[in-house]
Amino acid sequence: MGQIIGKVSGKQWRENQLRRISDEIFDRIRSPFGTANVTFQELYIAVLLVYNDINKISFGAYIDPPSKEQIKAEIEKFDINHDGELSREEFARFISQVTRETILTAGRRLLITMVIAPTIASLSKKRAEGVPGVGKLVQKTPHPIYASFVTFSVLLFQRALQT
Repeated sequence: MGQIIGKVSGKQWRENQLRRISDEIFDRIRSPFGTANVTFQELYIAVLLVYNDINKISFGAYIDPPSKEQIKAEIEKFDINHDGELSREEFARFISQVTRETILTAGRRLLITMVIAPTIASLSKKRAEGVPGVGKLVQKTPHPIYASFVTFSVLLFQRALQT
């Protein structure tokens, strides 16, 4: 189990996954136009697609993609040959930089919701059994259902704070 967690949480694994995603999006954006590189307009569409995918799997509030102005400012750093287009390598580095903070934020939300909340539920069940009025209900509730309920409550609380 520890080896699997080490593989999934490793830096190399994350970089490989991000590279795979950026290659897929590069091919998806580039294919309708048949060009070798990605123009600014295609790049903006690609960033929107990446953020759309991130928001589909992310817990909490919607994460806004960078604006066109922010992307224009960033593209100059990655366009090595200054032709106004990004090659596959330039595109992969660009996507990695633009999504770095967003991926960290989404990871923190996932960790809180899927790891910390069930752990707290497990540790607090005995305490909740002693609460008048709800204690008997907590005693009769199976542990997995109780942990799921607490996790769902934390998720709802996170969403309420984000809006």
